[in-house]
Amino acid sequence: MNAIPRIRFAHLPTAIEEMPRLSAALGGPNLLIKRDDQTGLAFGGNKTRKLEFLVAEAQQQGACLLITGGAMQSNHCRQTAAAAARFGMECILVLTGEHQEQPTGNLLLDFLFDADVVWVSKREERDAKLQEIYHTAQESGCKPYLVPYGGSSPTGALGYAFAIEEMLTQGVRPDWVVFGSSSGGTHAGLVLGQRVFGYEGKILGISIDEPAERLKAHVAALASAASEKLGARLEISPHDVLAEDRYCQAGYGVFGEAEREAITLFAHYEGILLDPVYTGRAAAGLIDLIRQGFFRKDETVLFWHTGGQPALFAAQYQDAILE
Repeated sequence: MNAIPRIRFAHLPTAIEEMPRLSAALGGPNLLIKRDDQTGLAFGGNKTRKLEFLVAEAQQQGACLLITGGAMQSNHCRQTAAAAARFGMECILVLTGEHQEQPTGNLLLDFLFDADVVWVSKREERDAKLQEIYHTAQESGCKPYLVPYGGSSPTGALGYAFAIEEMLTQGVRPDWVVFGSSSGGTHAGLVLGQRVFGYEGKILGISIDEPAERLKAHVAALASAASEKLGARLEISPHDVLAEDRYCQAGYGVFGEAEREAITLFAHYEGILLDPVYTGRAAAGLIDLIRQGFFRKDETVLFWHTGGQPALFAAQYQDAILE
């Protein structure tokens, strides 16, 4: 296996906990949870694993500026801004939305980490603005590093390939791993890690915003590309990827009754906080699948908590959560 640049700053391994009260309440399989909301960087989350590799690559290239983009309440942007602050780098975030006089949730933390925020009105404008800022930074003499959306590049995906090794080292081999999948990096890393480290269970991504077939194709391509960084290329096809898109029809960031119920159940039965956009939707999918009898009652299902709790304190979600 190739030596890969990595800066180890995440709090690893993250704990794996049982959820007996939620399991009993749902009458379903044995439920576990992998606490990647506790990775340690700026309230934690899944992007921290990716940033161990992405920041190392940026430093190797001599970069002094991290540039990335996302939604106004992006967990990825919050953790990227924190990583830049920790390692003495500048950070520019391109966020979709409008300037906020009183920022809340992740956006408040972006400013606290001294990131410069550039606003675009539409998601479609974001990539062009990122490229414009990148080229301007190049001309200014501060070498930039463009962190991909969600940290989902072959380099970033390695964080979750090694997360599978971590899980197995902890002596846990669940029948299923279930999590939220959007930009595909976490999903691709888990699928790659499954192949490399010999995990025999099934990995199911609950789509947050993408049609299943498109997500599968993207994850397969990303996992295959990431494998080249470990050694010989592994060909991973869309048929090797499991994704469920029944729970994302409302659209990205649209908070509904299913998400509200999932957040409430995890909080009431296990004292665990989910977020409105990612883990709330992924858990809503998990709960519905349990109720449908998708999993056998004698199976063990691990819910991989990818973080995002600062969005609970975003103004646009507060009233809806407590309805």
